[in-house]
Amino acid sequence: MLNKKINMGIITDPSVIDKIEDALTQVRPYLESDGGDIRLIEVTDDYVVKVKLLGACSDCQVSVMTLKAGVEQAIKKVLPQVKEVVDVDKI
Repeated sequence: MLNKKINMGIITDPSVIDKIEDALTQVRPYLESDGGDIRLIEVTDDYVVKVKLLGACSDCQVSVMTLKAGVEQAIKKVLPQVKEVVDVDKI
């Protein structure tokens, strides 16, 4: 059995990236009010959005809930084909 590494592609389409960035702009004030922030890292070709939580959000106990209930829902609202949003520090 051969050990093959599968490389995922990355979506660079500006219309996709802009929609995600717009959604992040909508949730950013809530994160900033708690001393945190978020940065888009990449979007895989199977529509997994990878982000990095910054500041207080990076080690907050409820960051998973914030990511799923807040960030992921905001992104899926503008881009329904997104499968999930993941924190690169947690994968």
